[in-house]
Amino acid sequence: MARYVLSRIGQALLVLWAAFTISFVLLQAMPGDAVLIKFQNPEYGLSPEQLADIRAAYAADGSLASQYLQTIGNFLTGNFGYSLQRGVAVSAQLAANLPSTIRLAGLGFATALILAVILAIFCNIPGLGRLRSFIHSIPSLFVSVPTFWLGIMLIQIFSFRLKLVPVINPGPWEGLILPVLTVAVPISAPMAQILLRNIDEVLTRPFVAVARAKGASHSWVLWRHVARNALLPVLTVAGVLFGELLAGAVVTEAVFGLNGIGGLAEQAVTFQDVAVLQAIVVISAATFVAINLAIDLLYPVLDPRLKTKLGTAR
Repeated sequence: MARYVLSRIGQALLVLWAAFTISFVLLQAMPGDAVLIKFQNPEYGLSPEQLADIRAAYAADGSLASQYLQTIGNFLTGNFGYSLQRGVAVSAQLAANLPSTIRLAGLGFATALILAVILAIFCNIPGLGRLRSFIHSIPSLFVSVPTFWLGIMLIQIFSFRLKLVPVINPGPWEGLILPVLTVAVPISAPMAQILLRNIDEVLTRPFVAVARAKGASHSWVLWRHVARNALLPVLTVAGVLFGELLAGAVVTEAVFGLNGIGGLAEQAVTFQDVAVLQAIVVISAATFVAINLAIDLLYPVLDPRLKTKLGTAR
């Protein structure tokens, strides 16, 4: 078990290093010069020597290797540098914008899981007939809906037509209803598909037949014997889907005008603010890796068969 934990932690650190390195190389390869974009304005009246001093102040005058080593060293100590566009610490910008994205992503993930479970429950209610086939097809519809289109449609229907949820000066929680649904619906689809497929597969196993032979009802078998076995694969794919949710959250923030990482990333791309972009990439990768690492470490606890295999391998 200890070897398994160390192996997963090592893989997580390797992924983080790869994400940092690839993003650093790609950002440095971007055409243009962020210093010139910001300061080469005749109104500033800056000389080439002054521009060189500014470049040195932002550690942008060294070789690519020296910049890489300095940047990775700063990141390891929690120093994300300074925004070239705003002239403030990147950590201060993240502290102001990150909580909104975390709240949106967390609520969206929980809502997606609830939607997937609700669809699975309705599909397994006896006596629904053709309605079950229709409910079974809903995840395929959800997965094909673009995030930005869904957000616009929700605004049109629930805000402008039905006037149920305001989008202009909404309350702190009212303003999250439509954005949360926007990020939750697309990722609830693959969760529901996997859950339904696993429920159908688990229902054919011998221990389910034994439980039914003992007189257990369909609902008892479903909740007592099927749910835990069917949810384990969903837990695995949920970690992967969280990365898609983060991408959807960035688009959703742009659609609803939320002050989160999405807006910060958009501004950083426009002005080639490399320090901000690098920090956003690393923070997003770290969040994704941390969630998947937690799932990997939790899986042997939830699945005794894997714990047995690990013990045998050791």
